[in-house]
Amino acid sequence: MPAMDTPAAGDPVQKTAPSQSSGTPPQPDPPVARPGGRRHIALSPSRASDFKQCPLLYRFRAVDRIPETPSTAQARGTLVHAALERLYTLPAAERVQERAAGLLEPAWEDMVAGQPELAELVGPEDRARFLDEARALIAGYYTMEDPTRFEPDACEQRVETRLGDGTPLRGFIDRIDVAPTGQVRVVDYKTGRLPWGPGKATALFQMKFYALALLRDRGILPTQLRLMYLKSGEDLVYEPTEAELDRFERTVSALWQAIRTAGSTGDFRPTPSKLCDWCDHKALCPAFDGTPPPYPGWPGE
Repeated sequence: MPAMDTPAAGDPVQKTAPSQSSGTPPQPDPPVARPGGRRHIALSPSRASDFKQCPLLYRFRAVDRIPETPSTAQARGTLVHAALERLYTLPAAERVQERAAGLLEPAWEDMVAGQPELAELVGPEDRARFLDEARALIAGYYTMEDPTRFEPDACEQRVETRLGDGTPLRGFIDRIDVAPTGQVRVVDYKTGRLPWGPGKATALFQMKFYALALLRDRGILPTQLRLMYLKSGEDLVYEPTEAELDRFERTVSALWQAIRTAGSTGDFRPTPSKLCDWCDHKALCPAFDGTPPPYPGWPGE
């Protein structure tokens, strides 16, 4: 496993590639499609972000589960994640950049077979450019680390646990590395650029969330959490302390209680913002004279 960087405990550290500017405005990071259904709602970093951004958006996604139109950026991000996951099934010596790039086309074919609508999203005239953009992200990954030099402990690891007050946590970790010394590093791939402002706070929330989930589920305090921004060749590194995660646990529990309170009544109110222009559910939003579907009730109740 590559050597871990050592920022001051509790502080996120931005590491900038020499050829890239750290002042690039943030771009939305595409959510990654995950396998398997869900019987009960649990809190994840993305759903926590939804509720903080707009409680009604949270309801549409987590409770109503209204389908959303996929974007090309989301599909590309899912594709790159799939290729990197497949890469680590190969022997270390075979994990060279050319082999990783070669995994993109078969991974895309599998995605289209499972979601035929993706063939309309990326038509024949767009396919070559789409795959070239994915190859550029793979190339960005190889500027950040050499996957032939270490073995991950786990890839696409599902983490699910409950906090002491019953708050359910669930998430998928792209990769977990364990050093010979026993140090644990959590790695998550991002296909956008390093965020700034509110976006960086959201990224820090995600890192703390995964650290807390591992601590409570397995009794493991990760030494380091690393978000790798493949487009810009930059990363965000965070080293948690147990005291800090104890405080963060109270924040997460309070957020879950706010969600459950809204869930018991169906009172998920919209929070209009500039992000509404990109929301798939704008036509259903009362803030824009829309009418939400009847509230189906909280799942499991």
